[in-house]
Formats: sequence, C-alpha cells, structure tokens
Amino acid sequence: MNPRNLVLGVVGLIAVIIVLNSVFIVKETERAIKLRFGNVIESNIEPGIHVKVPVMDKVRKFDGRLLTLDTRPERFLTAGKKFLVVDSFVKWRISSVDSFYKATNGDRFRASSLLGNLVNDGLRAEVANRTVQEVVSGERDELMAKLTENLNEQAKAQYGIEIRDIRVKGIDLPDELLQNVYRRMSAEREREARELRSQGKELAEGIRADADRQKTVLEADAYREAEKIRGEGDAKAAAIYSKAFNRDPEFYAFVRSLKAYEETFNDESDVLLLKPDSDFFKYMKDTRGK
Repeated sequence: MNPRNLVLGVVGLIAVIIVLNSVFIVKETERAIKLRFGNVIESNIEPGIHVKVPVMDKVRKFDGRLLTLDTRPERFLTAGKKFLVVDSFVKWRISSVDSFYKATNGDRFRASSLLGNLVNDGLRAEVANRTVQEVVSGERDELMAKLTENLNEQAKAQYGIEIRDIRVKGIDLPDELLQNVYRRMSAEREREARELRSQGKELAEGIRADADRQKTVLEADAYREAEKIRGEGDAKAAAIYSKAFNRDPEFYAFVRSLKAYEETFNDESDVLLLKPDSDFFKYMKDTRGK
C-alpha cells in the first residue's frame, strides 16, 4: 500500500473522530450544560445541534420534561396537637440547568431527596398552623396553593427546580389513633343502638297497651251486644212459649215433657232416681198426664 494513501486514511479517520466528538445533539425533551475541565462554560443549552471542543469539553444532559416526585407518607403535628399521616406528590421540572447542576451535581436521586425534604418541611409548617378539620376539609386546596407558591420560590433559588404543583393523595390518622377512633365510633354506635332499642321497646309497649285496650273495648261491646241479642231472643222465645201455652196448655206441657225426657235419657249410663208417682213420669203413665 502506498504510504501516502495510508497517512491520508489515518488523517481522515482522525478527522472524522474529531468531528463526531465535536458535535452533540440536544433533544426537545432535554436540557443540557457544557463543562470544560469541570467548570460550567455554557448552561441552558437549547435543543438542536451544537459544537464542543473534543477532550476539553463535556456535555451533561438532563430530562427537561415535567417530572413526578412521589414522597413517602410523613407524620405531621396539627395545631390541636393531633398527629396526621400525609401522603403527597410533587410535579416539578428543571428551570435552571446551571443551578440544578451546582446543587445536585446532576444526580436526579439527590434532587428528589432535596426536593422531598423541602416539601416535607413546608407541609410540616403549614399543618402545624391548622387543625385537623382545616387540613382535611375546606382549607386543603388553599393550603396546597400557598405551599406550592412558597416552595417554588425556594426551589428555584436553591436548586434550579420549578415546582408546578403539590397535591395530597391521602390524609390518615396514625394506626394507634385509628384504633382509638374505631373504639369511640363503636361505643357511639352501641349507645345509639341502645337508645333506638329502648325507644322501640317503649313504642312497642304503647302499641301493645293500646291493642289490649282496644281488645277489651271490643270484647265488652261484643258481650253487651250479645247479651242484648240474647235478651231479645229470650223475650221472643218467652212470648212464643206464652202464646203457645195460652192456645193449648195441655199440648204445651206434653211437648215440654217430651223434650225433658229426651235431654234426660240421651245417654245409656244416665241414672235417675224418682218416686214412681212423681209428676215427671205422668205422661208415661197416661198420655193425658192424669
């Protein structure tokens, strides 16, 4: 091989390597910073194609998209000296690559740790100024908005991070307090149940007493009506008997005696002891009763 061509080939390869190491690309979703011997010479590099000095310059790229930090649940003390377990998350992004690199050395895990501590400190201060009811109910949105505004300024100044939003996923009582709450709730429900049962028994007694009273009144009315009807029937029967007796006293007496015989001797085991000349047997001895 021609030595001249070999030299040209080597020179060309070196040139290609130099060119490739002199050009870098920053994507739309990235933020970049250029370092020379460890010192920042250019920050917040915009997306596109850029040039650097090989060997001397080094480029660090970071995710420029909106990121989520899911913090661990923490215990906070309220103004009423009650503990709450708050679970929150943070939406954030890099606002200044220079400040972010200086504060975290470009380590995302360190950035998450610093941001988590900042948010926990802010939450602790805000919760300490509010009662449980204020934290859980109406003022929670106001609390989050105020906290986001305050911590965003600190995060930008200290870490080059923009906090877009802070939200609470859940607010719970510690386990030991939950058991006390459950016991109080159970006792309260038991008390309400006893009151309801007592009221039910009282109402049942009233209904039962009213039913007994109505029963007594109905029975008395029915008995009175029955006695009235029975009296009217007896009166009519007496009138009929009297009329029949007046029409034929002898026949009436005969029929009454036959009825008495039938009712007296309706069972074979019946025994009747009377004198033979008793008037009870007068129609047995003579059909005319003489």
